[in-house]
Amino acid sequence: MTIAQPRLPKASPEELLQTLFHPTGVDGVYARTGEYEAIVEALSGLISRHREAGTEVYRFPPVMSRALIEKSGYLKSFPHLLGCVSGIGGDERAIGAALERFEAGGEWTDALAPSDLVLAPAACYPIYPLAAARGPLPAGGLKFDVACDCFRREPSRNIDRLQSFRMREYVFIGSAASVQAFRERWIGKATAIADSLGLSYRVEAASDPFFGRGGVLVGKQQVNQELKFELLAPVRSVEEPTACMSFNYHRDHFGQTWGMRDETGAPAHTGCIAFGMDRLAIALFATHGAQASRWPATVRDALAL
Repeated sequence: MTIAQPRLPKASPEELLQTLFHPTGVDGVYARTGEYEAIVEALSGLISRHREAGTEVYRFPPVMSRALIEKSGYLKSFPHLLGCVSGIGGDERAIGAALERFEAGGEWTDALAPSDLVLAPAACYPIYPLAAARGPLPAGGLKFDVACDCFRREPSRNIDRLQSFRMREYVFIGSAASVQAFRERWIGKATAIADSLGLSYRVEAASDPFFGRGGVLVGKQQVNQELKFELLAPVRSVEEPTACMSFNYHRDHFGQTWGMRDETGAPAHTGCIAFGMDRLAIALFATHGAQASRWPATVRDALAL
């Protein structure tokens, strides 16, 4: 476990919510100020400057194929977090009837029908079928830089738990040994980034919020097998820090799902390094204060501000 000296947040979540965001009427969905967005953009630039050679860049839309997310296993593991895109279905008469019910003060959402789209829950899901379509992996595997706006249905008034958020990921697809080496290498790189930003943090084994009673057991196995680590930084408190980065090893789950093979013909393994762009930005404001112009010079230099 890696630990940087813990410090109490300098700006409270309440102060940040009032100065950097504006409510939209839904918990966890906010309008963002220009000062806040400038920091998110600066963080993106910093992460890009650490991109490894040979990494392909892709940017995905905030929606993705429902069939793809079903095949990936996300629906089985996290059905409680998934957001689906629906539209008013039926012919003109049925649509008109739904509008009439609404105008009369009634319910119109019973006319909704599911589309073939869902809201992207993470940035990396679309890259696996894209890579699989190329055929066998080249020697040395494949590296990707992916990003998109993501959604997870977990309404909260906590500033560090948004429903709509930005995620940036570095993904590696290859042999088991090369994926694990990639993850270890990036834990070192990511903690160096956190150090340059003046963040206090700790890195710990963690688990994803799997669904149901069976999910609790899966989560414990994930921790015991050290398949996931998180970089935790204080936003609301030192005692309950916020996960701002994660370091994930999926073993051959996606290799088996999408038929990806490494150079030896074995099922490919995958791993990803995820940066929660909004959580990192919020952690910076919580650590250094609500006015970025007053942050330490070393932090501003790291961000090229």
